[in-house]
Amino acid sequence: MATRTSGRAKAAAKLNKAELLEIYHLMLLARRIDDKEIQLKRQNKIFFQISGAGHEAVLAAASKVFRPAYDWFYTYYRDRALCLGLGMTATEQLLSAVGAAADPNSGGRQMPSHWGHQKLNIVSASSPTGTQFLQAVGCAEAWLRYSTITKLAEADPPIQPDEVVLCTTGDGTTSEGEFWEALNTATNLKLPVVFLVEDNGYAISVPVEVNTAGGSVSKLLTGFPGLFIQEVDGCDAIASYEVLAKAAEYARARKGPALVHAHVIRPYSHSLSDDEVHYRPPAERQADAEKDPLNRFPKYLLETGVASQEELDRIAQEVEAEVQAAADTALASPQPGVETVYQYVFSPDVDPTSEQFDTEDDPRFTGDPTTMVDLLNICLRDEMARDPRIVLFGEDVADCSREQNLGEVKGKGGVFKVTWGLQRAFGSDRVYNSPLAEANIIGRAIGLATRGLKPVVEIQFFDYIWPAYMQLRNELALMRWRSNNAFATPVVVRVTYGGYLKGGSVYHSQTGAAVFTGVPGLRVVCPATSLDANGLLRTAIRCEDPVLFLEHKHLYRQTYNKAPNPGPNFMIPFGKAKVVREGSDLTVVTYGAVVQRAILAAKAVEDERGISVEVIDLRSLSPVDWDTIYQSVRKTSRVIVAYEDSFSWGYGSEIAARIADEAFAYLDAPVKRVAATDTFVAYAPELEDVILPQVDDLKEAITDLLAF
Repeated sequence: MATRTSGRAKAAAKLNKAELLEIYHLMLLARRIDDKEIQLKRQNKIFFQISGAGHEAVLAAASKVFRPAYDWFYTYYRDRALCLGLGMTATEQLLSAVGAAADPNSGGRQMPSHWGHQKLNIVSASSPTGTQFLQAVGCAEAWLRYSTITKLAEADPPIQPDEVVLCTTGDGTTSEGEFWEALNTATNLKLPVVFLVEDNGYAISVPVEVNTAGGSVSKLLTGFPGLFIQEVDGCDAIASYEVLAKAAEYARARKGPALVHAHVIRPYSHSLSDDEVHYRPPAERQADAEKDPLNRFPKYLLETGVASQEELDRIAQEVEAEVQAAADTALASPQPGVETVYQYVFSPDVDPTSEQFDTEDDPRFTGDPTTMVDLLNICLRDEMARDPRIVLFGEDVADCSREQNLGEVKGKGGVFKVTWGLQRAFGSDRVYNSPLAEANIIGRAIGLATRGLKPVVEIQFFDYIWPAYMQLRNELALMRWRSNNAFATPVVVRVTYGGYLKGGSVYHSQTGAAVFTGVPGLRVVCPATSLDANGLLRTAIRCEDPVLFLEHKHLYRQTYNKAPNPGPNFMIPFGKAKVVREGSDLTVVTYGAVVQRAILAAKAVEDERGISVEVIDLRSLSPVDWDTIYQSVRKTSRVIVAYEDSFSWGYGSEIAARIADEAFAYLDAPVKRVAATDTFVAYAPELEDVILPQVDDLKEAITDLLAF
């Protein structure tokens, strides 16, 4: 349902003189802050500048339609006028430009124009284009979950009954796949999101017809069911107000999402790192100048008698004074202290490595020993009963998406049955399937977590996590730090990984833990036993940090790692390794499926040669229990690091390097590594046996190291 709008008179009637003058004030203020930042950059007083010039009209209008601290906002870097209209001050924007400690956007941690303001519900924005789409959808989905989950609806939920999420973007970013994923879910769930496409015709130097088939993204979107589409001259503030009001009304009425395609201009280069003269001819730039809203809107105010020249001059003088005062304040503001760099990598309030999360010595066992699958399921069941904020979703995690069929089927509950029965127990509002799109899962989870829900999501196989890596690395792990603790995203991401499957092959056997343990802000854990899986998952759910929870497929139903149910308060803190076999001659540091192989190798060399091998199960890959490792090294003086990743550049390389750095004086031999070959995992069992570390490989390494 796409329409092009005009009708300025109707919209003007809804805006009184004070509001129209305020729109002009916002537009002019935004432009003059841009100009001031350009001046400061040329004076080397700030370090980056990207402007919102040409976008001011539609954004100032949007600030009059949407409600700060009521609606929610996912912005992009050209949204200066919107943020000013919502209540951000010129001083706050220039504090960001100089990187001041008092900058409310990020505390000096992000580039200027990466907007974020906790009090105004402007969620911290980032540089990767398009990551905001799925998060905005998750934020809107929070309204749906709070409205339908009974225990949350009965409480005092942090939602408004007709709140709307505004998500803005440039035209170039609509080429990102996550834009289409977001529209798919928003329309499918009829979520109250308004997407505002600020189309200035260029993505840096790439014109719109190269980015978008046919040159119009709104024309491509007409097939999305229930998507209310409006197209407007975004350089016309009044027409923009009318269109945005219609879009917001549609979303507030819970009819579904809306999209406004606003045609704007870009009178300045993409940023001060770009020079548009190199790719835009003079005639094209002149045509833009003639559409400039900073010229058109004051002319309209004069022609219609809304304002006199004297009134407009007074506004201009006020803006100049406001910008100069803001610049003076910002330039005089102190920079962040260097000691603050480590603040807010993780939650400052909840420490999952602390004794608060250590009930390992007091399990309350009930029932017979059972598998890792069962104890993971039991933990999820216990935690969902305890905390109604927990929602669980991913591919195939529900028992049956078509609820009317639940009575006739056994239920899926995940490829490995970890989530089996949870939809029946807690309802389809808390346990539900997602599209087959990994970025969709993580991006939505981030938006939900921002609103106070506790998503526990599943990526079906580690091998397919890569479409979500942008959301995991640049968004989930970074949100707290980049927003200076204004926003947090405590999401648990469960993912199966690993080989030893006899037939898993290249795309069902991947590991690669080091890709994620190298990401600050992300906790990574990997249980080797059923009991540890239960306790570590409970800690993951109750902590306030993002957690990647690795579940080895080979370990799901092994009989040797079974355990009884330890009870609903059983927790193992992160960063606490376990000595699973005492020894005195040599230490093996390992995790996951290699733990049992290390135990078997240690027993074999003891039986055959009388060698005493200590085996440490790390359990937590980030953080690492260095104290337990160093204590063992001091005792045995010889170390093997064993891991399932490829030998070169794998997780064990960092462990080996740190041991060499911190415990070199206690070593009687080099630190040795045992790992997979620097290849991929093959389908043929004979090849897999050679590729992955086996008991015999560990026995040989133990013997060789003791002979050094």
